[in-house]
Order: sequence, then structure tokens, then C-alpha cells
Amino acid sequence: MTKTSFIAIVGCPNVGKSSILNKLLGKKVAIVTQKPQTTRTRIVGVLTKGETQFVFTDTPGYHRPKNKLGEKMIRAVGEGISGTDACLFVTEAEGEINEREKELLQRLKKENAPVILALNKTDLVKDKEKLMKKILDFTSAYDFEAVVPVSALNGENLDALMDELEKTAYPSVHFFPDDTLTDQPERVIAAELIREKMLLLLDKEIPHGVAVSIEKMRERAGSDIMDVEALIYCEKESHKGIIIGKKGDMLKKISTRARIDMENFFCCKINLQCWVKVKEDWRNREGLIRNFGLD
Repeated sequence: MTKTSFIAIVGCPNVGKSSILNKLLGKKVAIVTQKPQTTRTRIVGVLTKGETQFVFTDTPGYHRPKNKLGEKMIRAVGEGISGTDACLFVTEAEGEINEREKELLQRLKKENAPVILALNKTDLVKDKEKLMKKILDFTSAYDFEAVVPVSALNGENLDALMDELEKTAYPSVHFFPDDTLTDQPERVIAAELIREKMLLLLDKEIPHGVAVSIEKMRERAGSDIMDVEALIYCEKESHKGIIIGKKGDMLKKISTRARIDMENFFCCKINLQCWVKVKEDWRNREGLIRNFGLD
């Protein structure tokens, strides 16, 4: 008998939600950086193990929005939680419960869905008493189905986490073919890989003010080469110069690293061309947010 579970991955920015998803799937479908709010939209990852299919929804980090894009990101969290079979709440293994996490727990109480707590980054914990205190603080605030300390970096305890997630599955047909990895279109994956490199290579606010649009993505006839043309949008003319860099060095570095990741993901040679344009204050412009697929 086949089984299915739809699971929303939720938590504050930078706690490792996307890293856990990628590790569980065994392949990178969500970009990962050390900067908060890397994930902007809901990302679906599909894992079929034996008769059970897990459909994960990776949601943006729960934060206080500062613009219309941020508001849409928070809305995506709520939509990701609604109607799921279970939630995987990710937090760091050390530290206090912050106000955003308390707010998110209150939202989860209203949904009345099973919630499993994953305390990530256990590889960084030197004092196990701090881990136990974090577990006690969270279990005092919410009645979790299970609590699992994990490390997305080294894979520690992820098997135990999957065992707990398995308990949320119910008899059902599989909603995706068993070899499905994600429902993300290829153009979205390519755009996100470019944006990831900008988050990694650029400082401060600049990478948060960029959007990437794939204008062309086409295989060359009779070859294993795919031509990809991308437009990078930023909010200020000064940012454009920084993204391009002296003699185009920064844009070349961004493109080269993104191309390597695209070749690994799409399993073919990539000819990537990137251009930079300015769209002032696009994060507060509904039409542009929609055009960039971020609504």
C-alpha cells in the first residue's frame, strides 16, 4: 500500500531549513547561503522511499517584513503551513526562543497539525546542557510529536528524523511520479543558482535587492550544450556597477560559479550569458514582483 505525507518546513531565517531539505533529498533543489531570507518562495521537494512519498514544502524564513516582497514571503509561510499533513519546525540547537519563533508556534497551534521539532547545527554544540535547555524551552512552549537534534552539515540523526516523518504518512496514491525531485521549473532553478552566487559573493544589502529572470533556456540542436540568457535586476545604478565589478570581473565570477552548478544539476554543458539592469525599488512594486515570479 502506497502512502503520502505533505510536510511544511518552517522556522526563522538562517536556521538551515533548505540545508535539511537538500540533505534529505540527496540533491540540491533549494539555494543555501549564510545570509537571512535566502529562500523567497515556497519550494517543493519530493522524496519517494519505498512505498512512501514525502512532499516537502520549504518556506521562507519567518521574519518581520520591511517591504511588499517581505509581506509576500510571510504569506508564503502561512500558505505552506495550511492544509499540510505535518510541519517540520527547524531551529538552531543553541540559544533562546526568539519572538518570531513564538509567533510561528502560535500560528501552528491554530492549524492543529502534527509538528516535529528539528534542532539543527548540533555539530556546533560543545555544551550539551545548552542543547537540553533549548529542548526543554521548546517543549514547554509547544506539544511536539517528536524532538530530533540533527546536523544538516554532516547528516547526523537525519535517519531518525525520517523515521518520525514516516509516522505522519497516510494511505494514498503518490501525487508525483516516483522519480520526481522537485516541481520547480528549470528556469526557476537556473535563476536561483545565479541569485545564490550573488548572495555568496556580494556584501550587505545589494544581493537582497536583486531578482533574476531567465530570458532564454534552449538546447542547441545536435549537441549537449544548453544556452541560457539571464537578466539580473537590481534597485540602484550604484548596485549595478558593484554587481558588474571592475572590467566585469564580479559578473564573470558570478556567472562562472552559477554555470558550474547548472551543469551539475542539468547534466549538460551550459553556455551562460548574464546582463544587469536597474529597476528602482522593485521589491515594493506589485507588478514587478509578479513578473519575477515572487508573488
